[in-house]
Amino acid sequence: MTKMNFLLASLIFLCTSLSFAQNGGSNEKSKGDQPNIIVFLCDDLGYGDLASYGHPHIETPNIDKLAKTGVKLNHFYAAAPVCSPSRAGLLTGRSPNRAGIYDFIIGGKKKLDNNRDLVHLRKDETTIPQRLKSVGYATCLVGKWHCSSLFNSEAQPRPNELGFDHWFATHNNAVPSHENPRNFVRNGEDVGQIEGFSCQIIVDEAMSWLDKQESDKPFFLEVAFHEPHVPIESPRELVEKYLPVSRSENEAQFFANVENVDIAVGRLVEYLDENDLDNTLIIFTSDNGAEALYRYSKAQRSYGSPGPLYGMKLWTNEGGIRVPCVINWKGKLKVNGDSDAVVSSLDFMPTFCEIAGASLPERTLDGQSLTGFFETGELTREQPLLWCFYNAMNSQILAMRDGDWKIMARLKNGEALPKIYNLYDGNEDYVKESEMSNFSLYNLVEDVEESKNLIKDEPQKFEEMKQMLEHEYQELLGGSHIWTRK
Repeated sequence: MTKMNFLLASLIFLCTSLSFAQNGGSNEKSKGDQPNIIVFLCDDLGYGDLASYGHPHIETPNIDKLAKTGVKLNHFYAAAPVCSPSRAGLLTGRSPNRAGIYDFIIGGKKKLDNNRDLVHLRKDETTIPQRLKSVGYATCLVGKWHCSSLFNSEAQPRPNELGFDHWFATHNNAVPSHENPRNFVRNGEDVGQIEGFSCQIIVDEAMSWLDKQESDKPFFLEVAFHEPHVPIESPRELVEKYLPVSRSENEAQFFANVENVDIAVGRLVEYLDENDLDNTLIIFTSDNGAEALYRYSKAQRSYGSPGPLYGMKLWTNEGGIRVPCVINWKGKLKVNGDSDAVVSSLDFMPTFCEIAGASLPERTLDGQSLTGFFETGELTREQPLLWCFYNAMNSQILAMRDGDWKIMARLKNGEALPKIYNLYDGNEDYVKESEMSNFSLYNLVEDVEESKNLIKDEPQKFEEMKQMLEHEYQELLGGSHIWTRK
């Protein structure tokens, strides 16, 4: 090699090294430091539906083991009290109102006056799998999607267009029930009827996908169970097990449904152990609170429990938004056992980006990274958590938690706002001109049941929380997507 060639080669090596360093060493990190990430997301699992959260009958040994060897969060919140907005919030790290997903997304092509038929997770949102793909992750969704009104249609983004390399999903619920479902789509192709129970079927799909992955490539896997949302159907041997402690066949079906999920979780965790995938962050949680028994005709098996909390699914009281959450990361978490830290599914996006070495999306985020909490067990929220659910079952559709305190309020425009399914150009002014009224203030540490309104006892705290709520709501309202039909 001539002196000139040697100098040229040295210069190229130096420039390559500098470029690698400036890019954060992402290639090196992807081979060792980046963890795999699995999010188990149940559908309508209530705060009190796991043994580790106090259920007297349902056995959930696999999830309980994850809690015992990891962290069990006692104050964990879903992004919304109903499925579609909650899922959108989890995937984006943003209040679902910003994405324009205000209620569960209906399916079908029928045009509606409130433009609700247009609702979907839009391409200009940025999702967790998209950010993780940018730093070398393989990504997969198995289970329930429910983020588009036109499922598996080119007219709206499908899971692959929002970051998932592989997807095996349904629009909404398993049809005709959890047993032998026939409405799964795999990467755009109808699958047809599959024998078995949904939670086991999707874990089979997840393990099959994992078998095909490169050993040195990290992965993000969302396991979105249909259970225990209706229509509920469970293995007969599990139903028989619970009949002696149940009031009816329907209640035994529900108890068995939750245990079947636990068995599915255990199978996937065992797969991780057998394949030496120890560097895997596992999160188990639910999209919203428990469905109320007989709220509608198909809910005859909805025996979910909010535990000590007040309210159910579709409520902005605690029972609608506070859900179980277990975090486990073998050998990586410095915190262990029960935690009263206030955590949200909105925190997943910034957390996953930080531990994977991905940059944050250039969008307003409403969550914050939990990496400091993983180290110390302490978490101070940078901003309060806010929910605005215009179709709430309870009258106070606004709720905000800050520290130990929670404030709730109605919205009125002359009179209380009627139930609103969607914000669109036909009601935008009406909603934005509304005012807050009928406030309540609770100390959730001392009063988990939200039974004592402390406005008169804590006037200074009330004024502080009221001003904060008005500021946070106006900011959210100003950034909420309004649906217009072009």
